Amino acid sequence: MSNKVIYAIYNDDDILMDAVKKTRAAHHHIEEVFTPFPVHGLDKAMGLAPTRLAICAFLYGCVGISVATTMMSYIMIHDWPQDIGGKPSFSFIQNMPSFVPIMFEMTVFFAAHLMVITFYMRSRLWPFKQAENPDVRTTDDHFLMEVAVNDNEAELVTFFEGTGAVEVKVIEKN
Repeated sequence: MSNKVIYAIYNDDDILMDAVKKTRAAHHHIEEVFTPFPVHGLDKAMGLAPTRLAICAFLYGCVGISVATTMMSYIMIHDWPQDIGGKPSFSFIQNMPSFVPIMFEMTVFFAAHLMVITFYMRSRLWPFKQAENPDVRTTDDHFLMEVAVNDNEAELVTFFEGTGAVEVKVIEKN
């Protein structure tokens, strides 16, 4: 199987959206779309699944509140109990109101930091990673759609020229 892909370059986001819809309707596989700014509705037009990052954030928040509860229970009740402001140190439940701000902060801290790490790992954005931008114009004012070629190169070139692409290139990808 060849590693050829077609780069269809557009200069308007509305034309790109129409081209993505036509490409999906023609049952061609869109590998990636590069845009200089977020295009509203592009993820749905490409048929991408909704993100599960919010589920991860909830789970990480649960880990954070568990760590905060365990930490405060051990430090303030078992290890070194202190009489702070006249509050007894006999049980966690009696001191719960004073622990709520710390529990909230640890929940947000764990959710935010672990969610960022998860996003970078899921997106494969490692430190010192080389950029995968196929055309420098996509960082300025052009849009690029990358579509896999399956022994129908001439047909795809004609198809993308008909969708309003200003430039169509066939590239051998590594």
